[in-house]
Amino acid sequence: MTARDVIQKVEPRMKKTIEAFQHEIASIRTGKATTALLDRVKVEAYGSQMPLKQVGNVGVLDVHTLTVQVWDKSMVGPTERAIRDANLGLNPSSDGQNIRVSIPPLTEERRKEFVKLTKKFGEDSKVSLRNLRRDLIHEIEKLEKEKQIGEDELKRGKKDADDLLHKYEKQITELIAQKEKEIMEV
Repeated sequence: MTARDVIQKVEPRMKKTIEAFQHEIASIRTGKATTALLDRVKVEAYGSQMPLKQVGNVGVLDVHTLTVQVWDKSMVGPTERAIRDANLGLNPSSDGQNIRVSIPPLTEERRKEFVKLTKKFGEDSKVSLRNLRRDLIHEIEKLEKEKQIGEDELKRGKKDADDLLHKYEKQITELIAQKEKEIMEV
């Protein structure tokens, strides 16, 4: 096994960290209606907590309105309650089997909170990437101790691990800046 093999094993995990971060920030409000806003909402249904997507269809009616078409009429009340209690600042209203969720404009204070939350998620993802790099370097050093690779390949492997980390940290920084711009846009 070479240092390159170890790096190729770890890189998909770094990509997964980026994907998880993208999914995480997609659920942060920007003032526009998007179905991802309700991804983290859990509904008390049939004795257990279920994701909203398993209770009904979520759609975008217009820029400031989401709709939830609940499949079981008995789940309208619990679904409304779950959306209201999800700490998203949303107030749903139902008309039979459909729930309309108006997306109010964000206040300046709320926008700043969401930017902080985005940065926190970003920092958590960067920490995860750094931990992966640390494990990667540890594996490469282990190969060198076992005399499977030489000192030059050890140095090259460490440099490649650092380059990989910087590449993915840069992606996270760009995603944070992009999301911050979306949130602060009035």
